[in-house]
Amino acid sequence: MERPDLTVLAIPAFVGAMGAELWWQRRHPATPGGERAGDYELNDTIASLTMGVGSLAAPFITGPLMRRLRPGRGPLGTALLVAGAAAGVVTTVGDVLRQRRGNGGELPPAGTLPSDAEPAITVRSRLDALGLLTSGSAVAAVASTATAAASVWATQTSATRLARLSPFGMRRGAATYLLAIAGWDAIYYWNHRLSHESRWLWAVHVVHHSSERYNLSTALRQPVAESFIMTVPYGLLALVGVPPKYIEDARAINLIYQFWIHTEAVRSIGWLEKVLNTPSHHRAHHGSQRQYLDINHGSILILWDKLFGTFEPEVEPVRYGLTRNIDSYNLATIATHEWQDIATDIATAPTWTDRFAFLLRGPGWAYERREQLAPVTGEPTAIAPVSQPVAG
Repeated sequence: MERPDLTVLAIPAFVGAMGAELWWQRRHPATPGGERAGDYELNDTIASLTMGVGSLAAPFITGPLMRRLRPGRGPLGTALLVAGAAAGVVTTVGDVLRQRRGNGGELPPAGTLPSDAEPAITVRSRLDALGLLTSGSAVAAVASTATAAASVWATQTSATRLARLSPFGMRRGAATYLLAIAGWDAIYYWNHRLSHESRWLWAVHVVHHSSERYNLSTALRQPVAESFIMTVPYGLLALVGVPPKYIEDARAINLIYQFWIHTEAVRSIGWLEKVLNTPSHHRAHHGSQRQYLDINHGSILILWDKLFGTFEPEVEPVRYGLTRNIDSYNLATIATHEWQDIATDIATAPTWTDRFAFLLRGPGWAYERREQLAPVTGEPTAIAPVSQPVAG
């Protein structure tokens, strides 16, 4: 019988640790009239725990679905390609028609929105069926392309497949096990960093940052849509001879380690702060102040951040959450709010370059580009950034 996932085995310890943290908080209450972001709040905790359960269940649904959507695998994959191609053609034809009519004074460029200050005939033209169709088809084209790419990438870079291609064979033993943990930690750094620098990945990762609280339950607020993105593959470890089972254990150890650093109860662990990712370093990572954006991406080791220039210490008190908080405990909102914003941006983008950039570039770039397009559309930007990466 196969051994269960280590993260599943750790669930009783997670629950016990949260109980201990809650006990500590009651023994050390906030000052009278004050409130600590580290304290448990019922609705926030329920949302975090429910998202955690969802993240465990989601792969059993999204995994098979993505395999069926892989182009060339079956009818669903073929249908995805056909739908994406058709949507791309419709969008391109719509762009051309709108540009020609716009040059003739009848229709504005694609992606523009009506303004109260404009003539009624212009407002009506911007709401015409062609414009609505082009906006919808643009979203469909980008979404189908991203889904097809993610499904192919996941299949081609799986640990099982790459293990068969390894020229070294599968090696076992303590040294290989440690290599798996260290290798996973290194790849995780880059995937975590990219999750703050690419909006496609941020749409998934933002779930974890959406709470304005910071306690052990926050660690369990995990995304459910990881199957729909492309990351640096952990399966690369299999190419150097790490067995897939070791890679799975490394993933679990990585997640288990990260659990305990989501707390305000531990202020410092002394000299180990120089080497390990700690509660202090990770509190700064969860900060929404400008100096705390897009820093401290390491999982177990903070050395990666110091090596690649993304380390910042915790200095001033951290304000947790997003630069524009969602103010909701609704699970659908938590899981999809950034996807909705991306779809809105793609629907109103004037060119293919902008459409894919709104998916692939950073949240900060998206906000700035939206500001640039605002004078053209005649509307102020309605969506504030949830993050403004150092490099968009």
